[in-house]
Amino acid sequence: MFIVKEGYPFIGVPLLLGLIFVLAPLGKIFFAVGIICILVALFCVYFFRDPIVKITQGEGLIISPCNGTVLEVSENEKEKVIRVFLSVLDVHLQRSPIAGKVTKVEYKPGKFLKAMEPEAHIVNEQNIITIENENGTYLVKQVAGILARRCVSWVKPGDVLKTGDKIGVIKFSSQVDLHMPKNIEIKVKKDDKVVSGVTIFGTIR
Repeated sequence: MFIVKEGYPFIGVPLLLGLIFVLAPLGKIFFAVGIICILVALFCVYFFRDPIVKITQGEGLIISPCNGTVLEVSENEKEKVIRVFLSVLDVHLQRSPIAGKVTKVEYKPGKFLKAMEPEAHIVNEQNIITIENENGTYLVKQVAGILARRCVSWVKPGDVLKTGDKIGVIKFSSQVDLHMPKNIEIKVKKDDKVVSGVTIFGTIR
């Protein structure tokens, strides 16, 4: 298991303070604060983990871009959409659901409603990563939540991705949406637990 680089400050600062407070003869209160700081650092190690996974491979497969719980599966006249809620216990890095080329990365400032609120994916701060291949256009939306104050994209327009390549991370609880062409046959449903790079979201008909 690795740690994403965005987690280093969240781990290093409380760990350093914790060690100072625990090791220095400053009294019981500072010792207790030091223990709390160390526990916070250990939680951040867990939160920003980057576990090794075996990427699911197969012709015409669309895999999950994130870990979490499916909030909603919907479709309209243009596309199909899967929305996933990420709790603070889920791995928070995102992966490309397909092989393709990044054609656009767009940042949209916004609010910080709870990720499970119905309008959060519309009004909250978000990054929209557009990936295209011969089968269509796919949008991965990193949506900030009440605790998630930063959506980080690791890709840029022109990047060529393989299925399962890492594309970004969201700091703390949040939501990820995947917008897909209408010809995708969905393989997940509401309340399903999904794993980034592993769970099959859909197949091309």
